[in-house]
Amino acid sequence: MLEFLALPAFQDNYIWLILDPQRQEAAVVDPGDAVPVITWLGRHPEYQLRHVLVTHHHRDHTGGLATLKAATDCRIWGPKAETIAGLDRQLNDGDSISILGQTLQVYAVPGHTLGHIAFYCDDPEEPWLLSGDTLFAGGCGRLFEGTAEQMHASLERLRALPDATSVYCAHEYTQANLRFAHAVEPDNSDIRVRLEVVDDLRAAGRITLPTSIALEKRTNPFLRSDVPAVVAAAAAQQGEPVSGGVATFAAIRAWKDRF
Repeated sequence: MLEFLALPAFQDNYIWLILDPQRQEAAVVDPGDAVPVITWLGRHPEYQLRHVLVTHHHRDHTGGLATLKAATDCRIWGPKAETIAGLDRQLNDGDSISILGQTLQVYAVPGHTLGHIAFYCDDPEEPWLLSGDTLFAGGCGRLFEGTAEQMHASLERLRALPDATSVYCAHEYTQANLRFAHAVEPDNSDIRVRLEVVDDLRAAGRITLPTSIALEKRTNPFLRSDVPAVVAAAAAQQGEPVSGGVATFAAIRAWKDRF
């Protein structure tokens, strides 16, 4: 069984460390800073860093690549559609890679950036997703490069994954995201209860991740753009009728940007 460990970085990033205790090998996801990774490896010399997975080009996800490459015998995988120095293999939508005894599928999920990818493991017992800055707990990434149409399509693709899929995203944004979600759907009891739980976790300084596809489908407004209550909230913000789907997604994404 693989183990997932979140290494905090910067103000609110998580660098996910994936461990295979049997092989004593590790993989790391989006290391914007090499220091937390090298510090952990120094305290656990029995583990060897074998793989680095990169979802997109932003510096807070790639800043540690050169140092980790120089310090370890790791292999770096990342999106072909983006300019990222030091990749050993450039990945396209539909590719598959093997790490730590698992096969991961590569999904192109543009929107936050144009070349953003996600990694999905379809383990029949415990599927999991590395979503980067596309799908967050309770939210989604800003549209820095892509369009609302692209991001909506990317999220719909992730939404179609099995409900049991664990989602490992790259930031601790859950509390702020759920406060917005509650504003969109004030009568959604799932959001209210989840926000109470998250408030308690953060007050205790604890992580709110991973999440799951099932939980996101119930509480994340960006996966609920066809739900009548979300469409109505988007229309109220726009001051005019809004259709479900992309138009509602675009309206609530713009609302979240100014929330």
